[in-house]
Amino acid sequence: MLFRHKKPANTTFASMSEQARLVDKFGRVHDYLRISLVDKCNLRCTYCMPEDIRFLPQSKLMTAKEIGVMAKIFTGLGVNKIRLTGGEPLLRADFREVLQELTPLGAQLGITTNGVKLLEYLDDLRSAGIQTLNISLDSLRPERVLGIARRDVHGVVWQGIERALEAGFRVKLNMVVMQDVNSDEIPDFISLTSREGIHVRLIEFMPFEGNRWHQHKVVAWSDMLRAVQDAGLTFRKMEDLPHETTKSYQVDGFPGTFSVISTVSSPFCGGCNRIRLTAEGKIRNCLFAKSELDLLAALRRGEDITPLILSALALKEKALGGLPGFSEDTIREGKLSPRAMVKIGG
Repeated sequence: MLFRHKKPANTTFASMSEQARLVDKFGRVHDYLRISLVDKCNLRCTYCMPEDIRFLPQSKLMTAKEIGVMAKIFTGLGVNKIRLTGGEPLLRADFREVLQELTPLGAQLGITTNGVKLLEYLDDLRSAGIQTLNISLDSLRPERVLGIARRDVHGVVWQGIERALEAGFRVKLNMVVMQDVNSDEIPDFISLTSREGIHVRLIEFMPFEGNRWHQHKVVAWSDMLRAVQDAGLTFRKMEDLPHETTKSYQVDGFPGTFSVISTVSSPFCGGCNRIRLTAEGKIRNCLFAKSELDLLAALRRGEDITPLILSALALKEKALGGLPGFSEDTIREGKLSPRAMVKIGG
C-alpha cells in the first residue's frame, strides 16, 4: 500500500522546503534519517528474521550514488543526523563507497551493526567521523548467542567490541531482552558499564512480522529496573535529551550508562524526530507504519522526490504508526506492518 500523494494540511511544499524543515502535523521536526543499506543479514536472530525470509535482488536496492543523492536531499530539508542500518549494513560490498557519498554532507553519521564484520571496517568508520557504534549483542554467553542468532559469532563480535574500545569509540550495546531467554543476564550487562566507553541499552521485545512475539515474552521497563535493583546495584536517573528514545540511568561510580527502550510498555512517540529509508528506497514515517512510498522509483524516473517526502511525513500518525498498542490481538487481526524487522532497519 502506498501513501497517496497529497499536500500537507495548512502549508505548501514550497514553504516547507524554504524553511528547510521536515515538520509533521503534530509539529514534530524531523532531523534524523535512518538508512537501511541492505535487507539481508549474516545472522538469523529469532526476534528479527522469519525462517522463510526472501531477500531482494541487487538491482532493487539503492546504489551508493543513489543513497548519496537521497541523503543530500534530506540534509537540504534539515536532516543533520544519519544512521546506517540493515539488515547488516557492513554486508554491502560497496560500504566504503557509501561512506564516501555521505561524509561530505556534514551530517552526524552513526551505524548499527551486529559486529561480525566490525574488525574489517573500524578504520573506515573512524575516517568517516563516526564516534559511537551501536552493536547488537543479546547475550554474554556464547551458547546463548548461538541459540538466539543461530550463528556461532560471540567470539568475533566481542573481539570487535574490545578493539573498538581500544580505538576510542563509544560503544552502545543493544540487548533485546526476552523473558526466559536472556532476561537473567540484565545485571551482567549493566555490570559492563563499569568500563569506560560502554553504554548498555535494554530493549523491550517488539512485535514484527514473523518474529513469534508474545506478551509474556516482554520484559517491561519497570521489571528491568527491578532486576538491576535486585542485583544490588544502586543507580540514578539521568536527564534525557530531547527526542531521546531511551530512559537513561547510571550506576553509582560507573563511568558508563545504561538505558531502556520501552516501546511496548511506555512508548516515547511524542518527541519523534526520525524518518526511515528502506534498502530499496522506500520512505517509512514510523517503525510500525503499514504504508510506505517509493522514493527510489521516482528518483530513477528523474522526478523531484522532495514533494513525496513531504507528502509521506504529512501522513505520519501520532504514535506507533496508528496502532492502539501491542497485544496478541494486534497480531491476530493483521494490524502489524507486513515487513519483518530485518527489512525495516531498526
